[in-house]
Amino acid sequence: MTLESCIEQALKNNLQVRIQRLAPEIARLSVSGAYGAYEPSFSANLTRSFRATPGGVEEETLVDIPQNESWSSSISLGLGGLLPTGLSYQMRGTFGDHDFTRGLSRERNASAYVGINLTQPLLKNFWIDGPRYAILVARKDLKISELSLRQQLINTITDVETAYLELIAARENVAVQKKALELAEELYRDNKKRVEVGALAPLDEKQAESQMAATRAALIAAQNNVKVRENTLKSLITDRFASMEGVRLVPSEALKALPHTFSLQDSWSKALSMRPDLLQARERLERQHITLKYRKNQLFPELDIVGSYGQRGQAHEISGALSGVDRGDNPEHSYGIVFRYPLGNRTARSQYRAAKVQVQQSLLQLKQIEQAVMVQVDNAISQARSALEQVEASRAAVEYAQIALDAEKKKLEEGKSTSFEVLRLQRDLTSRRSEYIRAVTDYNAALARLAQAEGSTLERHGVVVESD
Repeated sequence: MTLESCIEQALKNNLQVRIQRLAPEIARLSVSGAYGAYEPSFSANLTRSFRATPGGVEEETLVDIPQNESWSSSISLGLGGLLPTGLSYQMRGTFGDHDFTRGLSRERNASAYVGINLTQPLLKNFWIDGPRYAILVARKDLKISELSLRQQLINTITDVETAYLELIAARENVAVQKKALELAEELYRDNKKRVEVGALAPLDEKQAESQMAATRAALIAAQNNVKVRENTLKSLITDRFASMEGVRLVPSEALKALPHTFSLQDSWSKALSMRPDLLQARERLERQHITLKYRKNQLFPELDIVGSYGQRGQAHEISGALSGVDRGDNPEHSYGIVFRYPLGNRTARSQYRAAKVQVQQSLLQLKQIEQAVMVQVDNAISQARSALEQVEASRAAVEYAQIALDAEKKKLEEGKSTSFEVLRLQRDLTSRRSEYIRAVTDYNAALARLAQAEGSTLERHGVVVESD
């Protein structure tokens, strides 16, 4: 597998990415739900009532009082809601039918009313109210959740790249240990022949045999490390780890130490404009400003313009009442101003002061994060530069160790050296080769961490995140 194919699989299957990918969807539903404040509300009410008053004779005047009975039926329909300007409206229609019986006489009348009531705030809840505040905050939360997803993608890609590099390093270290075992076995065979002909003491043979056994143990440990590194990479690129049992991951790329030009100013510029955690802090500061704006508006008194208009109709039958409404013979309208202000207004003032302090706190937190980001970038560049220098130094160390071992082996053949010295130089060469692999791995990992510190990991790997 290539590194890019591993990254592609991780972006599809990594469980942490999949979990975080749901956060913007949840936040998007919250935004949609916040707009529900502007959905009109329909109401209907049907009432049927009866009332009876018993008759009798007035004791003083001996006047006969007839029995009274009344039946009333009413239907009330309403449609109301709120507009983004803060204007609230309520359209309603009321229809009633009243049947009254007094003794032998009977009366019946019907009424109908259709009208609308409007209320427009002028101070409190004028430029921002509860629903508008909720929508603005929900939008900010959506942006923050999208940035959280971006941060998770950056972290996951960095983890995959690091795990991929470690797997390559583990496999190359196995090759180094195999080469070391070949050298140890070769020296053991040579020493054994020399002991047999009396050219070497038996102790030299045992030393070579001990080195061969130690090298074999190191090879077993290196092979086990490959298994561990494979599992680490598997856990990052799949959500079904058990299904990959027995599957071997073989990196198709080799460790390379390509030169890189470092610019602290460019890296700082990238980080300050691309780091998701820094952008989140800025979004949270803007969210606090929205809260401050809302709390400031709540300090004002309520001063609302109210108005109503309607048509009323009356007749003996409901159809006649409706005809009266339709003709517009009995219009009704009103307008006025409503003023309301709590004396002291302590709650609103306390909430406004708290919002101001929270803005100051968020601003300081933003500055703190900016400073931390700049320190991280500076450290990441320093680490990458140091790692590149270690690559060059360790490469030279491998060459010198190989030259020293070859020269010592010739001296051993000429009888001018000892098996102990050759064994020591073999161990030294193996160590230098492992150090070189480690240095190249650390250098590439440092570049990955630098991109992570800059927030440029996605661009570095050509990953495009699209918002719905």
